[in-house]
Amino acid sequence: MFKANQNYSILPESYLFSEVAKRIKEYRDSHPDKEIVRMDIGDVSLPLPQVVVEALCNASREMGESATFHGYGPEQGYLFLREKIAENDYHNRGLLHIDADDIFISDGAKSDLGNLGDLFGPDMRIAVAEPGYPVYVDANVLAGRGGRLADGRWSGFTYLECTPENKFIPVIPDHKVDVIYLCYPNNPTGASMTREELKKWIDYAIENKALIIFDSAYEAYVRDENIVRSVYEVDGAEKVAVEIRSFSKTAGFTGVRCGYTVVPRSLDFTFPDGHRASLNKMWNRRQSTKFNGVGYIIQKAAEALYTPEGRKAIKENIDYYMRNAGLLREALLGKGWEVVGGENSPYVWTAPKLHSSTAALTSWELFRRLLDDLQISSTPGSGFGACGEGWIRLTGFNSYEKTLQAIDRLKTLK
Repeated sequence: MFKANQNYSILPESYLFSEVAKRIKEYRDSHPDKEIVRMDIGDVSLPLPQVVVEALCNASREMGESATFHGYGPEQGYLFLREKIAENDYHNRGLLHIDADDIFISDGAKSDLGNLGDLFGPDMRIAVAEPGYPVYVDANVLAGRGGRLADGRWSGFTYLECTPENKFIPVIPDHKVDVIYLCYPNNPTGASMTREELKKWIDYAIENKALIIFDSAYEAYVRDENIVRSVYEVDGAEKVAVEIRSFSKTAGFTGVRCGYTVVPRSLDFTFPDGHRASLNKMWNRRQSTKFNGVGYIIQKAAEALYTPEGRKAIKENIDYYMRNAGLLREALLGKGWEVVGGENSPYVWTAPKLHSSTAALTSWELFRRLLDDLQISSTPGSGFGACGEGWIRLTGFNSYEKTLQAIDRLKTLK
């Protein structure tokens, strides 16, 4: 008899964002006369930049001609795009040690965040900053590294608690871990990290021969020059860190699907038998085996983002979303709520400020109250881990008009 992967049976059945969508649908079905303002998911609302649309059309026409048709492409991604990324995202920022051979084009950050686990041994100790993007935990549970689930936490993980007391920046663990997931600017909290704070993690990883998976999907939203945008801004990171980026939130590629992962050739790892090898070569082997690459048309669209017109469009889009996030932040502060994010991140992490006469609401209770009373959807913070309990995440990715509508409704909340 066929035997399935047992780890699927121990993983909670519902994925956070699927559960949010389910509950919103249930509310909409029972209240068809109510208009819900969606402030929950991280999808974008602005269309693709015109320069991207033109690149898509031109590349599509190329595919219709024998002389310019492209079949299977390189699994690593076309060199024309990898060179543009290396030049614009790294070399122009002084990070000369990252080049095209370190870059692998993907269909988005989520895929590679899940797939990198293919490179880890089954007994690797995983550390995750909490609250955190659910894929960090779920992908490793499916690979058998979770252990037992008790009170919302897996015994096989080290949880790096991010709380108001530490300004949502995790504290270095007092024991050895093997793989560390960090995301800054952070999803969901919107918190950001300085180079000095990141250096502590690089030093720890070097000392403990650990690997850092640095999710920098929101780096383009950084406004403060003291805030880190790339893990490689810290000396030594190229020896211990993989960086993952996406065009989804910077250029509206959520429905197009393209991103990239940086695996420096200077990053080595150790096999169980003790010999060391290149992680870059191992990832290349994995991609060549399990991935056929991103389509030529999509990669030409991504290349257009590095033209002057593309860079201008990205800046305008980010300014638009950051205005929304800033307005949400100001409105919630005006209500006396606890607020994080909205300054170097499109997300606003918030909770009612408690007083002696009030009792804390759970994240799902807060979600329900906003939905019932104001018809505003949110993402419950507890879905990002135990440290998110009592908080919700709101997004700046809706339209400006819908954001103003949500703010007007929030002002009426008792």
